[in-house]
Amino acid sequence: MNRLRDAEHDSGAVSLEVESLKVAFGDKEIIHGVSFSLAAGERLGIIGGSGSGKTITALAIAGLLPTEASVSGSVRMNGRELIGLSDRDLSPIRGERIAMVFQEPKTALSPFRKLGKQMTAALALHYRLSRAERRDAAMRLARQVGLKDPERMVRAYPHEVSGGQRQRAAIAAAVSASPGLLLADEPTSALDVTVQRGILELFTEITESNSCSLICITHDIAVVNEVADRVLVFADGGIVEQGTVQEILERPQHTITQSLIAAAGGVA
Repeated sequence: MNRLRDAEHDSGAVSLEVESLKVAFGDKEIIHGVSFSLAAGERLGIIGGSGSGKTITALAIAGLLPTEASVSGSVRMNGRELIGLSDRDLSPIRGERIAMVFQEPKTALSPFRKLGKQMTAALALHYRLSRAERRDAAMRLARQVGLKDPERMVRAYPHEVSGGQRQRAAIAAAVSASPGLLLADEPTSALDVTVQRGILELFTEITESNSCSLICITHDIAVVNEVADRVLVFADGGIVEQGTVQEILERPQHTITQSLIAAAGGVA
């Protein structure tokens, strides 16, 4: 059990420095020299419309772009350069230092494996766990993310639970090894409004209790208002505006930002 306790305390929030990041597919450049920083423990929102480059940027940070993508520039996590690392070198970083929650939990989770197994996959990859330790970890994670009746949930398959429960299980899988940086890509857009608030509250609780930095990618500025300290506005593969959430909401300068706020009906 000490190995699980060590896993919970190994990581801590990480700082991130992105400088002149470019991503191209063939001759077409998608991301045009993006630069920003993330302080340890900070919650950053990245907003923009479809095709603005926000998800490609997150995938580049996590080293999850397809092999045909060409990536240049710098991504440093706690001073360590990630761009150019091989899959072998990135493997121990993913899950244990950086984790990602995707938009659609139904596709992010395997339909053929029970939720308990999937919630503890990263732990099992990085730590040698007995069957009892893995089950205890699954139960702990289920409770941590607010899954009611955890005994049933860890034995259930994804199709046997609701969309909100699947997303909570996906979050549990992402944070199981206590990563220092959590990337959440449109984490509530596939959920109905009544479930969204609970998921956003969970992100705040998880990042605070796990001492974790957060980058939340979304098209909905109301989501950023709930979870972020600072926001970057993306358009056409670059950052067009940035500031604290309050600054962006009260004094939006760019027309893209103004249209995002208008689309959300204004944010209280």
